[in-house]
Order: sequence, then C-alpha cells, then structure tokens
Amino acid sequence: KKKKSSSSFDLNLDYLSNSSESDITPEVYERTATLVNEELKKFFRPEFLNRVDEIIVFSHLTKNDVRKISDIMIAQLADRLKEKEITLEITPRVKQIIVEEGFDPIYGARPLRRAVMRLLEDNLAKEFLTKTLHPHTHLVIDADSYDNILVNVDYSLV
Repeated sequence: KKKKSSSSFDLNLDYLSNSSESDITPEVYERTATLVNEELKKFFRPEFLNRVDEIIVFSHLTKNDVRKISDIMIAQLADRLKEKEITLEITPRVKQIIVEEGFDPIYGARPLRRAVMRLLEDNLAKEFLTKTLHPHTHLVIDADSYDNILVNVDYSLV
C-alpha cells in the first residue's frame, strides 16, 4: 500500500494582499521580494532553495488589468465569429459584469476566463443551437436590469 503524502505551502504572506495598486513602487516591490524570500527561508530547507534558479514576485492584477484582459478575450471571441462572417457587439454593461465577476486579486485571471465562458460563450452557443445564424448576422450581447445576459440577433445585414 502506497503512503499518501501531502505538502502544504501555506506561507504567511497576508501582507501581500493588503497593498493596493497605487502602493506598488520599486521600493515596495523590493521590500515585498525581501519578505517573500525571508518567508521561503523559514519554510523550505536551504538544500531545496539552492536548487531554485530564481524567485519571481508578481503583483496582483488590478481591475484595470482585468478589464484589459477581458477586452483581449472578447476580441478573440469576435475574431472566431468573424471567420463565420458574424459580427459581435458587447455592450459596456456586459463588459462591466464580466470584469466584476472575473476580478479576483488572489486567483488572477482564472475567474475571468470562466466569466467569459459562462456569460458570453455559453449564451452564444445557445443561440447557435436554437437559431439559424447566417453569414452577415450581427449579434449584440446586452444585459437586463437584473444582469441577465441577452443575445439580440440582427438579421438586417443578411
């Protein structure tokens, strides 16, 4: 019978979560890197740390970062639809909902990808399954007052 092993990397890095976007200066970054290295030295044996080439400290994503990433993801989705000669328009309200649901300073952009899939791609897939979407169709994704996602299909360009 194999023995199960588990590792816990629960480093006490709570102070990293408390800095805001405006706090990130070169001095703050250096101090953070020093604190991270000190915590790593407390947690890992020197033999292990000597095998690590470099330790990189990343800053948390800000809402503005997530907004920019969501714009890139939406553009990629629009490009995939453009290959089928279907145009896509996302209202500012929907973009805001995506950013709100996709923003998590701890987990980075992972929740954002799930938000784009759930709010945009899943709703578009339902439209593709229930309606015939011809080339030159224009899709507008909007939200109602309860933040429910609505896909409006405009066939006038057909």
